[in-house]
Amino acid sequence: MHAVVMESLEEYLSGTLKPAALRNVEAHLSNCEMCRQEVVGMQQVSQWFGALKVEEELEPAPGFYARVMRQVGHRQAVPSFAGFFALNFAFGRRLVFASLVTLAALGSFLVSYESGYPTGLSPETVMAQQDSPAYSTARAQENMLATMTSYEH
Repeated sequence: MHAVVMESLEEYLSGTLKPAALRNVEAHLSNCEMCRQEVVGMQQVSQWFGALKVEEELEPAPGFYARVMRQVGHRQAVPSFAGFFALNFAFGRRLVFASLVTLAALGSFLVSYESGYPTGLSPETVMAQQDSPAYSTARAQENMLATMTSYEH
């Protein structure tokens, strides 16, 4: 019975219960202390919310909106962070051109110095591989020696 009464407490408090359901709820409330406390708690919360309701509607003083619009119209735009990215077209073209020239200079520097690197295994690398299982046969040892002799001093 508690569940049925608990489900209809809001309707009971608002006075929208049908007469038969109202008699059942009131009969249960006369015997159940827990449900009576729940009703008292709900009535108290309802009173608190009612106290929050504003009785009168506040109207702004005459001319308030006109004064606000005048002040807004007289203000100047404040530079924002987005303004840093609002570049004019000529400056943007110069910036792109300078970036491309810098990229070309760095690229040519890297290409010119990269050609000086040896293209194969260094002698140190070949010597480090002599203990690996791939060089355990006599044929592999001969291939390693042939590779070592191809290096110039």
